[in-house]
Amino acid sequence: MAGARPLEFILAVPGRRYGEFVDLLEAMSAQAIQASEEIEQEAQWQGHRLVVAHNPLRAAEQTQVRLARIHALQQRADQLAGKLDAQDKGKVRRGRKLSDSGAKARFFHEVSNAHLAGIIKVDLQSDLFSDTIDETALARAQLMDGKLMLVTNVPDMTPTEIVRRYKSLADIERGFKVLKSEIEIAPVFHRLPERIKAHASICFMALILYRVMRQRLKLASSDLSPEAALAELRRIQRHTVSIDHATPIHGVPTLQPRQAQVLAALKTNKPTIDAQLTLL
Repeated sequence: MAGARPLEFILAVPGRRYGEFVDLLEAMSAQAIQASEEIEQEAQWQGHRLVVAHNPLRAAEQTQVRLARIHALQQRADQLAGKLDAQDKGKVRRGRKLSDSGAKARFFHEVSNAHLAGIIKVDLQSDLFSDTIDETALARAQLMDGKLMLVTNVPDMTPTEIVRRYKSLADIERGFKVLKSEIEIAPVFHRLPERIKAHASICFMALILYRVMRQRLKLASSDLSPEAALAELRRIQRHTVSIDHATPIHGVPTLQPRQAQVLAALKTNKPTIDAQLTLL
C-alpha cells in the first residue's frame, strides 16, 4: 500500500547466536569493562541497528557463577583422577572399581548437565581420563556476560529508548505468563459477557497486586517470590473460641520471624489481636 509505514520490530538476539558478534563485542569491551552502570552501544548488522546493553553487575554475577561451577567440576575431575591413580598403585577403596572410560563418561555427563561442554573439554578418544579448559571459549563466554543484544529497524529512537521499550514489552509478556500460571485466568467457565468481564477484571487486579508485591519484595532485598511470600502468609490463622456459649474470644497465633519479615517487606500491618475476655 502506497505510503504505508513499514512494520517496526525490536527483537532480542538468541544467546546461541552470540558467537557471530565476537569481533563486534570485543571492540566494545573496553567501554564495558570501565562501566559502573548499564550502558548501551550501537552498531550495524545486516542492514539493521544492533543495540547492545551491558549490565556490569549482571556480568560480574554471571562470570562468578560460571567460574564457581568450573572450579567445582575441576575438583570433581581431580577426585576421579585421584581414584584412578590410587587404583593403579594397588590401593583398595570402597565401591566399584573405576575405569578410565567410566570416568570419562561420568565426567562428560556432569559437564554437559552444567552446560559447560563448550569450555571444559573431555577427551573421549583418549585411552586415559583427561580434561582441559578451553581458555578461548571461557574468554568468549565472559565477553557475552551481562549483554542484551537487540536488532531493530526503528529509526527514530535512541539506544536507551530501544532497550527500555524492549524491557517493557518483555515485562508485559511476563505478566501474561503470571496470568496463565499463578493467577490461572483460564479456563473460564462463564457464558454471560458480564461474568467473563468480571472474571478478567478480578484477574487483572490480582496481577496488579502481584506486581506490587514483587516490587516491594525486591526493594526490601527479600529472596522470596510473591508465591513464596503468600505461602508464608497463608500459615497465619485467626481463631475464634467460645466456651459454654460465652462471648467468643478472637485471636491470632504468634507470628513466626519469617512471616513478620514478609509483612515488613510488603509494608503491611501485622494482624491485630482482639481484646480477650477473662475466662471464668
